[in-house]
Amino acid sequence: MKVLAKPEVIDYLEELISILYEKEYFGYEEFAISYVDDLIDNINANLPFKLIKPAPKRFNKYGEDLKYASFKKNKQTIWYVFFEVYKDKEDFIYLIKHIENNHTVAQHLGL
Repeated sequence: MKVLAKPEVIDYLEELISILYEKEYFGYEEFAISYVDDLIDNINANLPFKLIKPAPKRFNKYGEDLKYASFKKNKQTIWYVFFEVYKDKEDFIYLIKHIENNHTVAQHLGL
């Protein structure tokens, strides 16, 4: 199993560190870095084992027939990872095409 992300997803996660720090969600930049690193580690380790759902058509702009899984970070925030799954010989590849949290996307998932 491999978990990969499109370059724009990686860029967003790197930018997320600055956003979290500048908007004062974290008092120290190191905490924002740790938060994002922990999110990435959780996705890499657990995506294939999560409850996977088909993404609504609204997300087709990121790819057709996307799936998504959720990753709860704390009481207020759940991250939704949108991805495609490919089979390469004996291995599955999970290609992350988009990521958003419940504060911006929950209404589009019927939650």
